[in-house]
Amino acid sequence: MTIRIPRSLRATKRELRSDVVAGLPSAIGSVPDGMAAAILAGVSPVQGLYASFAGPTVGGVFASTKLMVITTTSAAALAAGSAIEGLDADARSRSITLLTLLAGVLMVAAGVAKLGRYTRFVTQSVMIGFLTGVAANIFFGQLQDLTGTDPGRGLAVYRAWNVITSPGDWHLPSLLVGLSAIALLVLLSRTKVASFAAVVALIIPTVTAQLLSVEGVAKVKDIGDIPGGLPLPAIPRFADLSVSVLLGAFAVAAIVLVQGAGVSEAAPNRDGSPSDPNGNFIAQGAGNVASGLWKGMPVGGSVGQTALNVAVGGRTRWAAIFSGLWMLVILVVLSEPVGYVAVPTLAAVLIVAAVSSLRIGEAHAVWQTGVNPKIAMVTTFVATLTLPVAAAVGIGVALSMLLQLNREALDLSVMEVYFDDEGRAAERPAPTHLRSNAVTALTVYGSLYYAGARTLQVRLPDPAGCERPAVVLRLRGRTSLGATAYAVLQQYAQQLAAVNGTLTLTGVSAGVVKELHRTGRFDLEGPVHLVPATERLFESTEKGYRDAEAWLMTDQPARRDEGPTS
Repeated sequence: MTIRIPRSLRATKRELRSDVVAGLPSAIGSVPDGMAAAILAGVSPVQGLYASFAGPTVGGVFASTKLMVITTTSAAALAAGSAIEGLDADARSRSITLLTLLAGVLMVAAGVAKLGRYTRFVTQSVMIGFLTGVAANIFFGQLQDLTGTDPGRGLAVYRAWNVITSPGDWHLPSLLVGLSAIALLVLLSRTKVASFAAVVALIIPTVTAQLLSVEGVAKVKDIGDIPGGLPLPAIPRFADLSVSVLLGAFAVAAIVLVQGAGVSEAAPNRDGSPSDPNGNFIAQGAGNVASGLWKGMPVGGSVGQTALNVAVGGRTRWAAIFSGLWMLVILVVLSEPVGYVAVPTLAAVLIVAAVSSLRIGEAHAVWQTGVNPKIAMVTTFVATLTLPVAAAVGIGVALSMLLQLNREALDLSVMEVYFDDEGRAAERPAPTHLRSNAVTALTVYGSLYYAGARTLQVRLPDPAGCERPAVVLRLRGRTSLGATAYAVLQQYAQQLAAVNGTLTLTGVSAGVVKELHRTGRFDLEGPVHLVPATERLFESTEKGYRDAEAWLMTDQPARRDEGPTS
């Protein structure tokens, strides 16, 4: 019996050799990142390490973006930590694995339902505001570990204020260990060993503190036990399910999916094959399901780890898979030394990562684009700082939808179409009032759904005070119209009928024709006429225009009792 390897997992020996080597730096880099993410979420660092093994190994099998590394991310960790805040240590540990499993199921469902296209509705201004707020929360939240203080519970901003205003409470050895780690990170980031900077920043200050017998510096093992050996899967306890955990799962799913879409754009496939956002949804969901089953925490497409995977020569999806397998080796061999890592060094990793993730240039560009983007960015930023992450994500999504609807309404324009002496179609601004006994041909640019239809209602030329106006309205390219648009057209047709005018809809698609008949709003044998679309541009509009001119040449006014029916 021969075992056939799926096409997506096939690779040459040369590619596999490259991917085995490429996976090691990614795994080493995931050690500090995974532990730091767990600290950020308020759980044992080992759960971050478990996630760094399960996420890349399982997620890498399904990822459409082949070099994407699905591992711990700061934003997902912050969202998960916000959802389980207030629970005791054991309850947090159990709840985060359940939250991760539920988030994974939601992501897989989103991929199966092909919801990838909806990520584009999250506006850049909202995303920049959210990511900036996340970076600020990470920075503020780690000051207590950097200084070895306990400012109490509450918002990260509040805790940071307590730390800053109470320098007498700072533990000087912890601060020196953390600052030395920051210095190493900054200095090494400009060298050839930049990919190992975080590991060096953990090891040197930790070892130095141990050799000098410095007391009072918190260690990873003080937060939770670091079990040795192979991690074994276990089904999370559904008794730990709560509203907060469920909302946290939705928030994590939303954050991971949007961030994953950004990672796929930044790391295109080497073979030129397109990345499928729905496939990446499923991959990230599978990674989270695996992480939840292996007692881990949320994972997603990591910008930094994916960039490292590309930089060190990853060739196929096996590079990400091997990074997870190498992490498993590290867990088995180095579980005991991991427990001695100084917590201030992890705070240093998070602080440097938070500062590095600030997108000052993009925020400045958003600030220059208008009032609405400014409001969206600032609102989302403030919400992320002052509210639970799940609420901030909900506000961001709702704000994106409102901005989309508002933009669709404001971007709508109505132009008059006329034909020059050579019969060529041209455009000019639509008149505010219709002309008596004349044809006015109009074309509409912009969405006719929801508020856009009401904007059309305001911008259509007014028929009041004129006699026998003929309006030709071009609707080419619209596969359907919303109920509001049909109501607006019905009302306009009634206004035209009241002054013995007519309305001709041209360039009408087959779908719109069916909808017009189904609505029953229009008397299509009376003053409302349809001219279906043809292959040649403006052909139907020319016909509608000529028909309207011919109607004006007749002595038969449109009967008032032939107006649209209700």
